[in-house]
Amino acid sequence: MSAVLASGLATASESAQFFAAQLQFRTDAADLAADLIAAEARIVVIDTRSTAAYQAGHIPGAVSVPHRTMTAESTANWDRQQVYVCYCDGIGCNGSTWGAYKLAKLGFQVKELIGGLRYWQQDGYAVATGDAAGVLMANTIDCEC
Repeated sequence: MSAVLASGLATASESAQFFAAQLQFRTDAADLAADLIAAEARIVVIDTRSTAAYQAGHIPGAVSVPHRTMTAESTANWDRQQVYVCYCDGIGCNGSTWGAYKLAKLGFQVKELIGGLRYWQQDGYAVATGDAAGVLMANTIDCEC
């Protein structure tokens, strides 16, 4: 018996629905980089890690908003027409999940970056350091994703 098939198999239609839902909730480094380079106005990148972690290295253009500081009061002036893409260190960190959850509960449109900063760097994208958000330039990409 096949170990892959032992748990059952979804229909093609069920699979399409499942994967479409996944794409509604998450994005990857290549798609985010494309939007940052194109200066997509609706995308706001949120680094949900500590301020110190942000200063040590972050996605260019990201804003530092540690997930523990996200409240109705701290986000009261945020634009609800924007799409907020949350990220943290990576697969072993749930800061981006907490950030996306909190923002969604507050009524914001959100997505989570798959693999966080680790996958961003693994795919060859540049990072910014210090307090300045920075800007992602097309010539800083080493990835052919």
